[in-house]
Amino acid sequence: MTDSPLERWERRDGAVLAVASLLFLASYAVRVLGHGLPGAVRTLCLAVTLATWALFAVDYVIRWRLSGQRFPRFLRRHLLDTLVLLLPLLRPLRIVRAYERVQRRRDAPRLPLHGRVIAYTGVSAALLGFAASLAVYQQEHAAPDATIRTYGDAVWWTCTTLSTVGYGDVVPVTPLGRLVAVGLMACGLALLGAVTGSFSSWLIQVFAREGEGERPPGNSPGASRDTEHD
Repeated sequence: MTDSPLERWERRDGAVLAVASLLFLASYAVRVLGHGLPGAVRTLCLAVTLATWALFAVDYVIRWRLSGQRFPRFLRRHLLDTLVLLLPLLRPLRIVRAYERVQRRRDAPRLPLHGRVIAYTGVSAALLGFAASLAVYQQEHAAPDATIRTYGDAVWWTCTTLSTVGYGDVVPVTPLGRLVAVGLMACGLALLGAVTGSFSSWLIQVFAREGEGERPPGNSPGASRDTEHD
């Protein structure tokens, strides 16, 4: 079976997009946290941010053309990719694809595969939390009546929100900050569900295989039919 051009492209550009995503986060972080940096440095970071965003857009267009689908159909089948293109800070959400591949597995349980999903989900949660803390800090720290004044406050709020604990001691007050909060809540539930679902699926498969291995030979369905025949 030969791979389609789209599959070959996605394998080829995976590492490039990963590096571009890290550059995007790094340049955005420097612009948000580097209050005392020279203007030239901040301008360079803005240029890197825009360049990586443009790279994401080019990749999106190339994958659309290689898919051979009309744009409305491609848009419906790649809603997550479209959302990530519009909001590059959500690029860690692409872990959903890996999780879907695990759910489609039909063979024996494979701990390394499930373990990779849990590890990828943890990395995605960390990257997503980092991006969300930057976004909410940028919107909140100078707002009137804000409770998130420092980046440490933003990190604390992100941890409590992403883990679905929500102490409520610090909360966003701006419209964009609250929009980030809504997205982070949804992502926290999705990532937590991915971890617990993958781990539970692996445990169920392992216990089922152990139960089949411990079944006495005389109690097997085939043995019962042979006894009745005799």
